[in-house]
Amino acid sequence: MIINDMMPPFELYQPVGLKDACGLLDRFGGDGWKLAGGNDSLDWFKARIKRPKAVIDLTAIKELAGIRPTADGLEIGATTTLAAIARDPTIRSRFRLLAEAASAVASPQIRATGTIGGNIAQHARCWYYRSGLACYRAGGDRCFADRPDSVTREHALFDAGRCKAVNPSDLAPVLAALEARMVLSSSKGQRVVGPDEFFTPVETDVTSLNCIRPEEILVSIRLPGAWAGVHFYFEKAADRQVWDFALVNVAAAIALGGGRIERARIVCGAVSATPKRLPAVEAAIVGRPIGEDTAKLAAQLATRGAQPLTYNGFKVPLMAGLVMRAVRDAHA
Repeated sequence: MIINDMMPPFELYQPVGLKDACGLLDRFGGDGWKLAGGNDSLDWFKARIKRPKAVIDLTAIKELAGIRPTADGLEIGATTTLAAIARDPTIRSRFRLLAEAASAVASPQIRATGTIGGNIAQHARCWYYRSGLACYRAGGDRCFADRPDSVTREHALFDAGRCKAVNPSDLAPVLAALEARMVLSSSKGQRVVGPDEFFTPVETDVTSLNCIRPEEILVSIRLPGAWAGVHFYFEKAADRQVWDFALVNVAAAIALGGGRIERARIVCGAVSATPKRLPAVEAAIVGRPIGEDTAKLAAQLATRGAQPLTYNGFKVPLMAGLVMRAVRDAHA
């Protein structure tokens, strides 16, 4: 039984510099918890499933916030709020895809406090995992969604393996489509990883959706200029237009030349533990014009290899429809 009346005690630290924050993570190791917006963290604490000894609040570290130009694109601090991203004029003019996805997250209240780093680093939303059961993702020995009578409406279509949970982030497929680079720092140095490494497949690590180590802090997200100002499309299908997580979402970046598609990246979310890039679709539409015929071809290829569970078969035509609209309706 989950008790949601009171959080267990912990020590709260509010460093003002990245070096101090990394030092605290070294000190506490796995007993430390990194906090930014707190929208996901507080649920874990109140349910008493996560019991850190120390919480390191990152919001006072100025170098983790803000949107700044780089030599070939943009860099967004990990604690920059979703609301700031949604309204930023530079993002809206150069990377509108990201602004649209940020606008689709949860509710205005959540977007005002939720951060880009928190959104892409959040834990799985599988209710079996969130209920504190000893599933694979929680370090246990079974998947409670891997039964014919399990409630699997929001679970994976692809690459499920031992765990059927999906990545719930609306921004994850966008960053994969834009070939973003995530900057991670610790007291030992810095590393920069792309989406294929940042978002962790089940077979690599069933206990985490990302590659952030306990001693590391997600510092920023870099957007390369190669995809600035191309044709974009984002759509999120959910039970309600506010608050709910996606059943399926799609992010597309399509560059045109001479009226035909020169290059494309199309990625779906909420269908796998990682953003599901569709290379077969991308290859098939290159050289073709944006239009109904090309969109129908994309839809036919989009869901090949899907393995629906008992209650999520509706996701297959839903995903195909979203991909079709992404190719047909992408615009600059």
